[in-house]
Amino acid sequence: MKLRIPLFLLLLALPAFGLAAGHLHPEKWYQERWCADRGRMEVVMGDGSRCDCLTETHAVEFDFGHNWAEAIGQALNYSAQTGKRPGIVLILERIGDERYLERIRTVDRAYGLGICVWVVDREGRER
Repeated sequence: MKLRIPLFLLLLALPAFGLAAGHLHPEKWYQERWCADRGRMEVVMGDGSRCDCLTETHAVEFDFGHNWAEAIGQALNYSAQTGKRPGIVLILERIGDERYLERIRTVDRAYGLGICVWVVDREGRER
């Protein structure tokens, strides 16, 4: 018996894999490569949220450049719950995505948030 899945159901599932927005890889692909030897992935916080990577010193959120503002909020939430420094791994896949990094740095400086930002490119290389 052949399994037939309507195309519209597949399209609905794409956002869960980070591919609907035209990303080269899903967020988890970057997360696995960066966090594997640095900490623990998907650590459940007291409020039920999941910290993407918890290291000895940082509570780290992973996100694509265009989600820079959400990344700040999530990193600060994880930091507040763990007592660790807030961190963001910002995934910059496209030319022009550097503007999102500058936005994070501007907000961080303006409010003294102490966010540590790492940048990875479309190949998962840290810059």
